[in-house]
Amino acid sequence: MISPQQVEAMITSELPDAQVQVEDLTGGGDHYQVTVVSSQFAGKRLVQQHQLVYGALQQALSTEAIHALAVKTYTPEAWQTTAVSSSQ
Repeated sequence: MISPQQVEAMITSELPDAQVQVEDLTGGGDHYQVTVVSSQFAGKRLVQQHQLVYGALQQALSTEAIHALAVKTYTPEAWQTTAVSSSQ
């Protein structure tokens, strides 16, 4: 089992400018959804963005401390667009 704070710390250690939201989907500490906003995603395809996040969590994934992971990634600009369209 791994805490949401540990998941966030692992991601921000690899993506220091990232804003990270972590949701424990089952309450069991092994099924998470993460939303990550980072300027390091600029110019990268979605799969490359997700690879950066999976890379940050590789140890937890390989030991199955995290059993399931849903990932949403955004550049700061895309996040602003999403936030604006959600509020309308």
